[in-house]
Amino acid sequence: MTEAMVASGQEVSVEVPATSANLGPGFDSLGLAVTLYDSIRVRTTETGTTTVTVTGEGEESLPRDETHLVAATILGTLERAGFASPGLEIETRNVIPHGRGLGSSAAAIVSSVLAANAILPESARMDARAVLQLCSTLEGHPDNVAPALLGSLAVSWETGRAYQSTILPVHPDVVPVVAIPASELSTEAARALLPASVPHNSASSNAGRAALLVHAMTNSPEFLFDGTRDLLHQDYRAQAMLHSATLMRALRSEGFASVISGAGPTVMTLAVGQDQAAAVIEAVQRIVVGADEGIDWRVLRLNVDTEGAKVKVHQR
Repeated sequence: MTEAMVASGQEVSVEVPATSANLGPGFDSLGLAVTLYDSIRVRTTETGTTTVTVTGEGEESLPRDETHLVAATILGTLERAGFASPGLEIETRNVIPHGRGLGSSAAAIVSSVLAANAILPESARMDARAVLQLCSTLEGHPDNVAPALLGSLAVSWETGRAYQSTILPVHPDVVPVVAIPASELSTEAARALLPASVPHNSASSNAGRAALLVHAMTNSPEFLFDGTRDLLHQDYRAQAMLHSATLMRALRSEGFASVISGAGPTVMTLAVGQDQAAAVIEAVQRIVVGADEGIDWRVLRLNVDTEGAKVKVHQR
């Protein structure tokens, strides 16, 4: 069956926020969008080739052809719809750190699927539900994908073979502070450390904490510390990121709601208000200097992104 060609001369740009999954006890089900952004710009051409320009994170190592994740995802999304491209020029601007638990791969997948969807003929475009399904399938789960698409706090689950998510508004006093180490960690390597089963009392405790965390994030931030206690995954993964685990535990010992962001190794603290956010930053700097581990940390005070991915179609 011959594929139809999408029209050349189109141009679209997409901006997608970073995300933090799990947030402690919400393993594979909770995700938060934060104000760090990757963006792509895609042009359809008549060249018959695909080229990628990369600036920012990964500019020294990422491929510049159709094997780049963004290019491969765009081409694959078009193919699923029965279309091909006569040529693509793709520009990527990467701000989200790679391999740090802040959803860089989800951002790449979301931006690519949305870009491909925008250059398809209107009659062939996916609706929002289908976009979520495809992005979640490509990523493997929706916990980062959903907040990247829609912003704020996402609660995600799977029904049969369908991924579903609902978005909840986050209390304005919640201020995410991230401590990002210089070293990367593979999500697959971190997931491989998880046991096949956990004690029933650990699962029961985590269920209660996850429910409390949703309440804390949306209505009562004073419960964030108790709501971020996790018994399912962080302790098991600690051996793969000892410096991050040590920092998280030190911050929690001072009463801060600190967690491992996604699969790590970034440490995220959900501060209550700007004063506590400043105290978290001071504590991170003090703890890191005191540990004298020779690890470079980048500390950022962020906000919750409330809009999710943004698509702009350019007129040429």
